[in-house]
Amino acid sequence: MNKFRISLIAIVAVLLVSCKGSGTDGQLIGSQDRQKWDNNLLPYGMVYVPSGVFHAGPSDQDVNYAFNTKMKQISIVGFYMDETEITNNEYRQFVEYVRDSIAHQLLGGDHLQEGENGKQAINWDMPIDMNWNTGGSLTEEGAQLDPMFYTEADRINGKKDLDPRKLMYEYTWFKWKEAAQRENKDKPRSSFMEKKKISIYPDEMVWIRDFAYSYNEPMTRAYFTHPAYDDYPVVGVTWDQCNAFCAWRTQMWNDYRTQQNEAPIDQFRLPTEYEWEYAARGGRNLSPYPWGGPYIRNTKGCLLANFKPGRGNYPEDGGFYTVNAKSYWPNDYGLYNMAGNVAEWTSTAYEDDAVAFVHDKQPDFRYDAKEDDASVLKRKVIRGGSWKDIAYFLQCGTKSYEYQDSTKSYIGFRCLLPFMGRSMNDFGN
Repeated sequence: MNKFRISLIAIVAVLLVSCKGSGTDGQLIGSQDRQKWDNNLLPYGMVYVPSGVFHAGPSDQDVNYAFNTKMKQISIVGFYMDETEITNNEYRQFVEYVRDSIAHQLLGGDHLQEGENGKQAINWDMPIDMNWNTGGSLTEEGAQLDPMFYTEADRINGKKDLDPRKLMYEYTWFKWKEAAQRENKDKPRSSFMEKKKISIYPDEMVWIRDFAYSYNEPMTRAYFTHPAYDDYPVVGVTWDQCNAFCAWRTQMWNDYRTQQNEAPIDQFRLPTEYEWEYAARGGRNLSPYPWGGPYIRNTKGCLLANFKPGRGNYPEDGGFYTVNAKSYWPNDYGLYNMAGNVAEWTSTAYEDDAVAFVHDKQPDFRYDAKEDDASVLKRKVIRGGSWKDIAYFLQCGTKSYEYQDSTKSYIGFRCLLPFMGRSMNDFGN
């Protein structure tokens, strides 16, 4: 009897294996019905930066004698990068998404629906009865959105303005480096997930705060909101706000790709300081500036970037403050304003001698500072120099820092998206 039962089990097991292999002719042909991946994907507004090697560090004199950007040969894998700094209009898309999300939740009813996972989701097909520019709406629905606006006591000349402090965005930050530690292998995923909820509206007061005894109020009133500055780089954003923007951009595109039954992309993010420097050089390994150099003027005497010429002839380069994000010639990778206009946040934590211990392959020195950490732990590398900086800070190998919770009128950012697969510049991809 026992022998018969063992034989029966063996037969059933064989039949199960056979059924599983049906349609494959018994051959090893891989999992079927997989989503296809197009390696020639080129995200809108981005350019491809091929894999390569370069010498990081100063290409000219270290005039400050800081010795914090020593020479080191670095290998970088290919990626996509925004051809310009993120503009006011692009960042406004993020702001309007957050604004409308909050409005739909306040309105409730048909503005919400059951999502595919059974959880409540926003019904984006429902219109919102509100003129956001004037705060005008005579319907009961419009009155439900009053909490999003300044109270009467805080209105200037009675104008009903949206209160930017109400625009909060929540996203999840996964701590990959902690999760990779061997001692943490049995811990649940949730122990490495950190939810962040931050205010995402740019700090418009930076134009006044950054410059004492200087009249910059028109920039505060108009720079982020007026269409004249739509294609100018967004400023007044913290390092955390930039990361929130990247998380939203990733979610937005992957949601769309999922609807189209396409494979998801990796995550948009800030570049590391070495990815940024590699991209800025545009293949000109030892040149001091993105356009080559060694000069900051062309043969006709025209300035090649937006910065502070001489002792402060700000208008000489064509821009008193920032300029259109596509001003001047791009570098050989097609990237605009990798020197000047606005300095740019990177993901890298600032440490004077980090170059001495980071890996030479895809170096990444990171520290996710907490709110109550000491200020020195909140320093993040910024690159590229800005409209108010002298030419030294425009050099590809020059780095500086700013505190991650600070906002400045001369710091913006651009996003990077990793390339998935063998480098596009290799025909064997």
